[in-house]
Formats: sequence, C-alpha cells, structure tokens
Amino acid sequence: MQEPGKVVLITGASSGIGAATARRLAADGHRVFLGARRDERLETLCGEIGSAGGTAAFRRLDVTSAADLRAFVEAARTTYGRVDVVVNNAGVMPLSPLAALKTDEWDRMIDVNVRGVLHGIAAGLPVMRAQGGGHFITVASVGAYEVSPTAAVYCATKFAVRAISEGLRQESGGDIRVSLVSPGVTESELADHITDPAARDAMTRYRAVALPASAIADAIAFAVAQPPEVDVNEIVVRPARSAQ
Repeated sequence: MQEPGKVVLITGASSGIGAATARRLAADGHRVFLGARRDERLETLCGEIGSAGGTAAFRRLDVTSAADLRAFVEAARTTYGRVDVVVNNAGVMPLSPLAALKTDEWDRMIDVNVRGVLHGIAAGLPVMRAQGGGHFITVASVGAYEVSPTAAVYCATKFAVRAISEGLRQESGGDIRVSLVSPGVTESELADHITDPAARDAMTRYRAVALPASAIADAIAFAVAQPPEVDVNEIVVRPARSAQ
C-alpha cells in the first residue's frame, strides 16, 4: 500500500463496527477521522490508535444534521488535506411491531439510517468530485435484502440505503467507487436500545450466534484496499452457523 495511506472518514465510530473499522484501517496505514455523538469515546479510541502507531483524529458528529456532517467533512479535509473514503456507518435499530405504533422510533431510524447516509453523500460528494475521485462505503444489513417481523421500518431504511448506494454507483461515472457492506448478526450495541419487550427477547435469541465487529471491519478494509479500477459494490457477511 502506498504511504501515507488514504484519508478515511467514519461515522458512528464510537463503538461496534465503526470502532473496529477505525482500528483496522489505522493499522493498515490509513489516516482515520472519526465521528459520533459520544466524543469522549472517540477521544479514547484516537488515543489507542495513536499509541499503536496509527493516525487518528475526531470531531463530535450528529449525522441527522446536514450542517454537522458538512462541518465534519471540512474538518477532516482541514486536518488531512483531502477526503478519500467516507464510511457511512452510523445506524440505530429499535425494533418493534408496527402495531406498537412507536412512531418516534420510526422517525429516529429514518433520520439516522437514511438521512444520515444522504447527508454523508451530500457532504462528501462535492469534495470527491473536486479532487477527481473517492469512495463511499455504506454499512447496511442483511435487512437490506429481507424483511422479518418487528423489523419492517428498520429493513425499509436498509432497503433504502441499498437503493441509494446503487443509484450513486450508476451516477458516479467511474471516478467515485461505491460499496455496500451488509452484515448479518454482529456484536454491537444496536440491540441495546430496543424498547419493545417481545422484540428485545426475540433479538436476544437471534443474536446467540454473532460475528465479531472485526469481521465487518475486514470486509470494509478489503473494499478500501482494491486498486482504483476495481469497484467492490456489495458484500454480505453472515456468521457461518447462521441460517439467516
């Protein structure tokens, strides 16, 4: 890999897949710029990466704010001089049956999972166009391909980002690479915010077999590492012992 590596922006980087991806890409020699609402966790993570010999910086980020994401991208460009990869990873998953009418949670999923991705594209695309290239990686889910009870709205948001990713790929003209990485059950904090008791119990059983977050980080690193003429468009990663 050519030094000093790529400049990689990661949303939702304070835990789970985002944090694992930051560690993996920094270990590969890339310069990572991390965003999340829990900036104290980001500070700790950047310290860990620095102690291991990597390069990392952070800015507090709320992906539901288009202005905040524009400022995040601009801060990364100010820090490192360019923006090579944007990893749209931030997401929420408060599952519940539609009949529970948890409309606030539906709105939250739409705001974070869909608008957050659109805001990332809107902030990063002009920069990538101006510099002649770049790479968007969106973390979706196997829920982008199938629907299950209690997950209708969550799956709808992941179907949406799959469509957005494919549309961006078709419009990119080859200068900007576009990847969708869809994890199956993965160790993360996503299920911690499920408020519906039945959905929470079902998810506990569903997550009995789970991938480590590092497995998804490896998939993202694979897409990042490809030469400019190779565009890895979709990767689905499931636990080997899972039927889902």
